[in-house]
Amino acid sequence: MPFEDVNVMENADAREELVRLTGRMAVPVIVVDGQVVVGFDRAKLQTLLATP
Repeated sequence: MPFEDVNVMENADAREELVRLTGRMAVPVIVVDGQVVVGFDRAKLQTLLATP
């Protein structure tokens, strides 16, 4: 599955996007089809990644 790994400590634009999406500085943040998951939530990720 393709993904993009972004280091928010090195990329100011990405850091601003992180705060805009989540309202805070927290990692990891995973976005699946527009759904934002803060932290590693295996159950939520499995649901979002499940094939319809």
